[in-house]
Amino acid sequence: MGLASTTTLLSASLCTARRDFPPPRHTHHHHFRFLSTFRTCNLNWQISLGKNRAERVKRCSAVEVEDEACELVNGVELSIGEGDDNIQAYLFKAVKNNNGAGVLLLSDIFGFQDSATRDFAYQVACHGYNVLVPDLFRGDPWAKSRPKTMFEQWLAGQDPQRVANDIETSTKWMVDEFTAAGISNKLGIIGFCFGGGRLIDVLAADQGACFSTAVSFYGTNMDRAAASKVKVPVLFISGDNDPLCPVSVLSEFEKIIGKGSKVIIFKGRGHSFAHRPGTLEDDEDAEQAFTLMRNWLHDGLVVNS
Repeated sequence: MGLASTTTLLSASLCTARRDFPPPRHTHHHHFRFLSTFRTCNLNWQISLGKNRAERVKRCSAVEVEDEACELVNGVELSIGEGDDNIQAYLFKAVKNNNGAGVLLLSDIFGFQDSATRDFAYQVACHGYNVLVPDLFRGDPWAKSRPKTMFEQWLAGQDPQRVANDIETSTKWMVDEFTAAGISNKLGIIGFCFGGGRLIDVLAADQGACFSTAVSFYGTNMDRAAASKVKVPVLFISGDNDPLCPVSVLSEFEKIIGKGSKVIIFKGRGHSFAHRPGTLEDDEDAEQAFTLMRNWLHDGLVVNS
């Protein structure tokens, strides 16, 4: 049933879920440990052939990517920017099937080193993209081991202007390096939760100069005033059981931004289901959400580039 003119409500029974994919992602959140062996450098792509090769191949084949393509995703840890603007980041670069498009991925509160975020970025790169994941929290992401009573204090310590500057540094690095290498002229942007909210701010400031399309997964604390300044289409993906990202808010943002923006709502799904599935049902819908995102990026960055 439709929630708005272009809002779609999906359920597990309506989605075309693959039944032959490997065990749920929530049982494999640490199967990309090979990333911890990366060395800090600037532009020296480094092939990551960790010992969990079989699991990586299965995860990629689950979203219909050739095994060989997954084996040819290079990963590198970067230090970008200078002085006070210096931040850390991970870059995943498709080799065999590189489509020439760059994607900036903004993490949730658990930061760029989180295994679920790395897993997702790796899968995106498997489809031919060059994916940069910056450290939005300067080495101080939220940790589940911290008392929940400290969360508001921690969040208040993440200065919005500093975060915006770090994202701008990341964007500039991508534009400078990718354009110089002939890889990409236009970029896409993906954000989860905290990053999904900041995505709106980034697009409003960018005014279509660098980013040509975007996907926001259950974005939080999104700015309505900023939404009116966004110049590119945004795909919003969330669940109807997510109090941090109400469906009504997403429908409003879809109308404010326009330009072909779309809201996809998964029935029964809660916060973070797409990149942190906690049940088999979550995992099935996460696969569908990934496919929707993949097609959106392909249309915005490859077909219409």
